[in-house]
Amino acid sequence: MISFLLTSILVMIRYLTLFVSSIFLAGCFIFGEPTEFDETTGQSPEWIYDRAEGLKDQRDFRKSIDFLEKLIKRYPDNKLIPSARLNLAYAYYKFGQKELSTSTVNQFITLYPSHPSMDYAYYLKGLNLYQERGIINKLTMQDISDRDVNNLKQAFDAFSELVKKFPDSKYSQDSTDRMTYLMNKIAEYDLHVARYYMKRKAYVAALNRAKNVYTSYPESIHVEESLVIQYIAYKELKLKDLEVATKKVIDHNYPNNQLALDINEGTKTWWKFWESLAD
Repeated sequence: MISFLLTSILVMIRYLTLFVSSIFLAGCFIFGEPTEFDETTGQSPEWIYDRAEGLKDQRDFRKSIDFLEKLIKRYPDNKLIPSARLNLAYAYYKFGQKELSTSTVNQFITLYPSHPSMDYAYYLKGLNLYQERGIINKLTMQDISDRDVNNLKQAFDAFSELVKKFPDSKYSQDSTDRMTYLMNKIAEYDLHVARYYMKRKAYVAALNRAKNVYTSYPESIHVEESLVIQYIAYKELKLKDLEVATKKVIDHNYPNNQLALDINEGTKTWWKFWESLAD
């Protein structure tokens, strides 16, 4: 008798469980999945913007991004949208999403060319692409990326645009300092490639890289070496007129250059420094 009662109770519990589950599923079907509470629902554009600013000040960039994205989507014609886009680009930058930040800045520059914060937009674009580190970590070609160098060039262009268009901007001096660093890094990369080609006796390719440093980055710290490589490449290619002309430029601008001193002494082995470069 007891066994029969226990079995009956277990069966009833099983049917009750199935019944409750079916009601729950029916509720989900009717009302949908439960949604996360959205703090911005029903709020004005001004409230959402101010809240996003507060979250940014608290360094909660993930949530600030969420608020700004919703603001731009819901109120695309509101007067706050230009500033919201620029703030969103900054939040992306601080949150480590530099590609999104760059694309958002580019949209801002295209949509609002006369915006009073345009100088900051160019500055932020440059920061997204700027890499404050050496792009050459070893004397091999393995660690050099053309994409990295292209980013450096784009960063240089963004800072350059800022300095040309807004010379009195508070970001101008810092941009100029970063341009100097970038200019030397890009020139350093070209010289590294030129040395690589010189070692393999690819003199035309080496010459093109060295000439690019001299013509594109004449204020770089690497100009002297670029002239030396050009001089040697012309000599190896037996282009006498260009060899002599380049030697005159070296003598005039760098009278203490070791190349000139060694040639006067009848030696010329020192400048084949690329012979010691690893493959």
